[in-house]
Amino acid sequence: MASAGPRAVSSSGQAGAAAGAGAGAEAGEENSRYFPKMTQRGISPIHRAPNPIDPGVRIGHVHLRTADIDRVRAFYVDILGFDVVAEERNVSGWGTTGDVLFVSAGGYHHLLGFNTWKSAGGRPQPDGVTGLHHVALNYPTRAGLADAVRRLQRAGVPLRQLSDHGTHEAVYLSDPDGNALELAWDRPMDQWPHGEGGGLPPIFGDLDLDDLLAEPEV
Repeated sequence: MASAGPRAVSSSGQAGAAAGAGAGAEAGEENSRYFPKMTQRGISPIHRAPNPIDPGVRIGHVHLRTADIDRVRAFYVDILGFDVVAEERNVSGWGTTGDVLFVSAGGYHHLLGFNTWKSAGGRPQPDGVTGLHHVALNYPTRAGLADAVRRLQRAGVPLRQLSDHGTHEAVYLSDPDGNALELAWDRPMDQWPHGEGGGLPPIFGDLDLDDLLAEPEV
C-alpha cells in the first residue's frame, strides 16, 4: 500500500536515508540550484517568471493525430473507459477531410481529441524528430490507477515501464498509434520526498506492481 510520510532522498535522486552532515554543503547548494523547494503551499520554482502566468492555468486537453479512429476508440473508450463526447466521419479540416473523436471523463467537454486529417493510415512518429514525448493521465486515487492497469492486462496491452517517482507512481505504455502514455497517481503533497536543503529531487525508482494491484477493485 502507499507509504505514509515524506521520504528523504540522497542527492543522486534515489530513495533512501537522507545524506548526513558529512555529505557537505555542496550537495545542498546543488539541490537549491537545480531542484525546486518544497513549501507548505507546494513547489517553489527554481526560476520565477518576471511576469508570471495566472496560477490557475491548467492544460485543458491534448489533441493527437491518429491513423485509425476505430482503433484508437477501442483503446481509449473500450479499454481505458473514457466517455465519447463527439465523433464524426469525413469532417473537413486543415485543407482535407477525415474522422474525429473527442473523449472525456467526469463531464468535462473533452480531455483528449483525435483526428485523421493528415495521418490516416500513418505510421508512429519515428525517433530523431521533435514533438510530443508522452501524455500523462492522472488518476485521483491509487485504486483508480490499479483499475486501469487491470483493464490493460485483461486486454493484453504490454506495460513498458513501472516507476515510482516519489511524488507519484507511474505506469508507462504505448497507445495504438505509438504515442507514449503515462498513467499516474499523485501521492498527497505531505508524502512527497525531500532532499538536502529541502529540495524536491527527481526520483526514478521501481514501482511495486503487486503492491499496486493489491488495491481494492473500484
